[in-house]
Amino acid sequence: QVQLVESGGGSVQAGGSLRLSCAVSGSDFSINTMGWGRQAPGKRRELVARITSGGITNYADSVKDRFTISGDNAKNTVYLQMNSLKPEDTAVYYCHADVSWGDRRYDHWGQGTQVTVSS
Repeated sequence: QVQLVESGGGSVQAGGSLRLSCAVSGSDFSINTMGWGRQAPGKRRELVARITSGGITNYADSVKDRFTISGDNAKNTVYLQMNSLKPEDTAVYYCHADVSWGDRRYDHWGQGTQVTVSS
């Protein structure tokens, strides 16, 4: 009943920028945190950035000072502004939402959007 839809992926040259968006749809839930993970071929999915409903953020060391996560509580939407992109940022980026339905808590992931950074 909760759906996450990502957008904004694409291909850029090193040093370029992309802005990812993730909209959460559904009803009768509240969002505790939202964030972005990424997975490159042969690697585990890793957390990139996270933001709480109160606006507290945290980032992976590899993207700190280059990426910025923000959220719009009214729209149940999270954004990831990615600047100074590097080839090692190439991965499928997945939106994540930690949501509550009453007393129950669930993790939801989107389908992912490809980000490719060429040298």
